[in-house]
Amino acid sequence: MLNYTLYRSNDAAPWVTFVHGAGGSSSIWFKQIRSFSKFFNLLLIDLRGHGASTTNLLMSAKEAYTFNAIADDIIEVLDHEKIEKSHFIGISLGTILIRQIAEMQPKRVASMTMGGAILKFSVRSRILIFLGNMTKSIVPYMWIYKVFAIIMMPNRNHKESRHVFIREAKKLYQKEFIRWFKLTGEVIPLLKFFRQAEVTIPTLYVMGAEDYMFLPSVKEVVNHQQLSQLQVIPNCGHVVNVEQPNQFNDLTINFLKTI
Repeated sequence: MLNYTLYRSNDAAPWVTFVHGAGGSSSIWFKQIRSFSKFFNLLLIDLRGHGASTTNLLMSAKEAYTFNAIADDIIEVLDHEKIEKSHFIGISLGTILIRQIAEMQPKRVASMTMGGAILKFSVRSRILIFLGNMTKSIVPYMWIYKVFAIIMMPNRNHKESRHVFIREAKKLYQKEFIRWFKLTGEVIPLLKFFRQAEVTIPTLYVMGAEDYMFLPSVKEVVNHQQLSQLQVIPNCGHVVNVEQPNQFNDLTINFLKTI
């Protein structure tokens, strides 16, 4: 089972489950814990191979890395803790996993907050993925990861986000990075399906105004989804919960209180 941490407010409080992105860990939510724990019970998860979730225990039972399988990892934790329903908050690739859970078990998802959401890959990002796939078995994975981090978070005010994700990515192994990178072959058709199939779950997109790679597609999709809303944070890049935590926390908590 995945490693996870619980912060219980009280038995009557709703649950909020936090899902980090590729290369990160549950530690990226450290600026959210104090604010959210005033109102909610919190579940912070380390995805397989990340943080304190060890790969070898998982791989003995689950060979394939697919979005279905990784979503099942998260659902297994919910089942173990008898959490029947939860709000979900994700960042970057974590938003794809949340959307996958909503497709698989929609009654478990009270709402979705998608920070730095990935809904479509631009031409630039597809080129990056192609180059990464060509070199992933040859080049040290941290070289690839650092290039991705710099291109996705290029500005000076994105420095803390780059540092956090590069620091956490160093805890991965080359083989683990390759397993996750192979998911890129599955993600493009999956995202196309998600853009076309709206779920009836309240959804908040929180994006940085400087998230050049992913903000345009989110704006386009939100215009066609009745239960979705978009909040754009100025002077902020891809990792909104780290770069502008106060605004991210206020926007998200206010949204959750309306559900």
